[in-house]
Amino acid sequence: MSDLSAIKWNAQGLVPAIVQDSVTRQVLMLAWMNAESLGQTLETGETVFWSRSRQELWHKGASSGNTQRVRAVHLDCDADCLLVEVQPAGPACHTGEVTCFFRTLKTAFPESGAME
Repeated sequence: MSDLSAIKWNAQGLVPAIVQDSVTRQVLMLAWMNAESLGQTLETGETVFWSRSRQELWHKGASSGNTQRVRAVHLDCDADCLLVEVQPAGPACHTGEVTCFFRTLKTAFPESGAME
């Protein structure tokens, strides 16, 4: 499937993109794409996002060298979220961490089958 018209963009014309290492399966980051950034991603084979704070396209790794070579792009069942499998050329996080998800809020939860 390569029909971008199937994507359910939000009111700002954006869709969240979860970026995952194609080998380790580790979730690296969450970013936003608009139609132009997704088009450039599909055309160039490297991730390009929409920066909500700067209001401009952002080619991941353009300044740091930590690019992400795209291996596959998936659309979720509701057509409102992307999963982008990549081969990273360095850390995903601007802090230098491999993943943006390096901080833990909580790890211990009760072993209960019931949700309350």
